[in-house]
Amino acid sequence: MTYARITKDGLWDNNVVFAQMLALCPTLAVTGSATNGLGMGLATTAVLVASNVLISALRQFISAEVRIPVYVVFIATLVTLVDMILNAWAHDLYKVLGLFIALIVVNCAILGRAESFASKNAMLPSAVDGFMMGLGFTFALTLIGGIREALGSGTLFAQAHLMLGSSFAFLETTLIPHYKGYLLMILPPGGFLVVGFLLAGKRVLDRHLAARAAVVEAVPVTA
Repeated sequence: MTYARITKDGLWDNNVVFAQMLALCPTLAVTGSATNGLGMGLATTAVLVASNVLISALRQFISAEVRIPVYVVFIATLVTLVDMILNAWAHDLYKVLGLFIALIVVNCAILGRAESFASKNAMLPSAVDGFMMGLGFTFALTLIGGIREALGSGTLFAQAHLMLGSSFAFLETTLIPHYKGYLLMILPPGGFLVVGFLLAGKRVLDRHLAARAAVVEAVPVTA
């Protein structure tokens, strides 16, 4: 598999949320703002990359009979490290994400990439696969959080400097001054609505692109 194919799979064709429909629990629970979505996405990306590299490096030494428990132990160890790092250096974000950081362990996307890709490929492609899958997941969470935050409170990346650090302060934007907000979009039903519309939009766009590609292929090439 080429790196271009890995990139396209992670960002679009096999996107964790919009194509595989995995990790919907944190997707719906923590995306009340773009800042929360970005923070959760980055934490998951770190675990994805590290677990893919670790499992790829040790795949020759892991017996097929016990591979799943071993993968879970590796992932749990990495998630514990990420949890401690966030608690130490991004405590405000840690308090917002709460239990969902620890639940990265049971994120099917991470175990799925370990089983389907990292256990069968070299370290560099596995690292790229983990990074692109994580980047696609981060994009999905940030997009969902951004839409919900914009409609719910008229802001974008609110309190980014508190949760992610002062270097992220430039992201903070007030889209609609004096906007009282639409509370439904910040509550759980808003998450279901946004995810549903985005999934439908992706399906329509994919069909359009497939039809367009079919038309291009059907046109005869003239000398």
